[in-house]
Amino acid sequence: MLDFEKPIYDLQEKISELRKSSVDHPDIKINKEISELEKKLDKLKQNIFKNLTPWQEVQLARHPQRPYFLDYVKLIFTDFIELHGDRAFKDDRAVITGFASLDKFNVMLIGQQKGRTIEDNIIYNFGMMHPEGYRKALRLMKLAEKFNKPIITFIDTQGAYPGMDAEERGQAEAIAKNLLEMSLLRVPIISVVIGEGGSGGALGIGVTNIILMMENSVYSVITPEGCASILWHDATKADQASSALKITARDLYSFGIIDKIVPEPVGGAHTDYQTAADNLKKELLASLKKLSKVRPEEL
Repeated sequence: MLDFEKPIYDLQEKISELRKSSVDHPDIKINKEISELEKKLDKLKQNIFKNLTPWQEVQLARHPQRPYFLDYVKLIFTDFIELHGDRAFKDDRAVITGFASLDKFNVMLIGQQKGRTIEDNIIYNFGMMHPEGYRKALRLMKLAEKFNKPIITFIDTQGAYPGMDAEERGQAEAIAKNLLEMSLLRVPIISVVIGEGGSGGALGIGVTNIILMMENSVYSVITPEGCASILWHDATKADQASSALKITARDLYSFGIIDKIVPEPVGGAHTDYQTAADNLKKELLASLKKLSKVRPEEL
């Protein structure tokens, strides 16, 4: 639970307790009180989530219960077939790739994956890709191009993995090559920021024809903590950095950096996976239909 969500959870708990009481002691007054509290809860949610600060939006984008890439795969796509490895070093689990169906479209999916438990985060490396992850993504993009299939990438990372071993294997070169190759692809390519889009780690799978952002996601050249550490030598000033960086979906849409904001349920995508997925599916289908009319040379 995030700090600004506490009043909502407290009110929900109170409503839940009253509902239990109403089962044991049916009473018109209790039912009326429940109804009034539910109206108060709806109003409270609207007030809180319409007035989030940029730092609160960062916290929401990082919410541990927020739907991740594989959650969206289950809710939006069918017939997902995962493909592995960069054919050079190893299979980077921070990025999951494979073919899938989206209604009448057969597409290539490339998504950064995080974990909710310590064990899963070790497997997925907190969604931070190694060079072989970017090479794996590029290999699969080229395969999609070969079979003339659209590509959809899901961005959710604080950045590329910054370890020495990643640098030794050419992290910067791997990202740079993806930026070049993605700009030359002859098939439609769409990206959606579902949580946090951080720096070159996000851009390495984010050079696309259409860029979508979930309403409570963020996209930035650096994390707010990293920015605060550089500017003020104090990571605790991340809230100030968040405001200065202009990293929210609304900011980026106003600058023309992204093409569309995908609405989330009131309270964030983690409160209603199905509604969030339905909203995203609608925008993905609209984007695919739009791009399917564009000639490869124009793409």
